[in-house]
Amino acid sequence: MTDAESTEGVRLQKVLANAGVASRRVAEQLIVEGRVRVNGKVVTELGSRIDPENDLVDVDGTAVQLDQSKRYVMLNKPTGVVSSMKDDRGRPDLRRFTKEWPERLYNVGRLDAETSGLLVLTNDGELAHVLAHPSFGVTKVYIAKVDGRVTPQTIQRLLRGVDLEDGPISADKARLLSSSTEGGGSLVELTLHSGRNRIVRRMMAEVGHPVVELVRRQFGPLHLGTLPAGRARELTKVERGALLTLSRQAAGQQEE
Repeated sequence: MTDAESTEGVRLQKVLANAGVASRRVAEQLIVEGRVRVNGKVVTELGSRIDPENDLVDVDGTAVQLDQSKRYVMLNKPTGVVSSMKDDRGRPDLRRFTKEWPERLYNVGRLDAETSGLLVLTNDGELAHVLAHPSFGVTKVYIAKVDGRVTPQTIQRLLRGVDLEDGPISADKARLLSSSTEGGGSLVELTLHSGRNRIVRRMMAEVGHPVVELVRRQFGPLHLGTLPAGRARELTKVERGALLTLSRQAAGQQEE
C-alpha cells in the first residue's frame, strides 16, 4: 500500500464503494472503525490510497473483489453433460451454459456425465487451483441415492475408510438421510475433500450399495440452493467474498 500522504493510487473509501461494499460514506465509517484491512494490516486513515490491481482488501475478515475482470459462476450441471468446454467425442458439454458471459470461463474440477449438481465456472486460475486441489481440503457435499438398505454400520465403515484400487479413502462426514425397508433404496449424504475420479460411486459400490443417482449440493462455502438443473448464475457478492477469503487463506498457508 502507498503512503497515506501519497497522491498515487485510489482512495480506499472510493475503492470500497466501487467494489459494491457500501456507499462511500458508509465505507468511510468502516475504515474509521478499524474494520478494513489492506494487505493484512488495519487501515483507519481516510486519506489512505491503495493500488486496486495489486493490494488485497478485506472488510470484517471477508475478502473484497477488486479485480472486476474476474468472473465467478455457479452451474447446476444436469446429467448427460460432460465437464468440459469442448468434448472431442461430440457429447454435450459446458459451452451452452457460458454463452451470456464474454469471458472465457473454465470449470473447476469435474462431475462425471451422470452426476448432476454444483459446478463452479471461472476465469480465476488461482482460485480454481485452491478449490480443485485436495491439499487445500475444500470439502464437497454429495447426496447419493443408492441401491439397498444402508445401515448405520455401513455409515461407520464409510467414515473409517474403505480400500479402493488407488488407495484407501474415508468420508469426512457421512449420514443416512433415509432408508426404505421395501426395496426403495437409501439416501446417503457424503462430505469429502478428495478429488479422485468417481470417488463417491466407487466408495458406495465398495460397501455394496451402487449409486443410482448422484448430486453435488455444496462446494466449499457454496450451496446449490434452489438453482434449477441446467441453469447458471453469477455468484453473489457474499459468495464471491467467501471464495476469495478461502483462496487468500490458502495462499497464506503456502507461504508459511
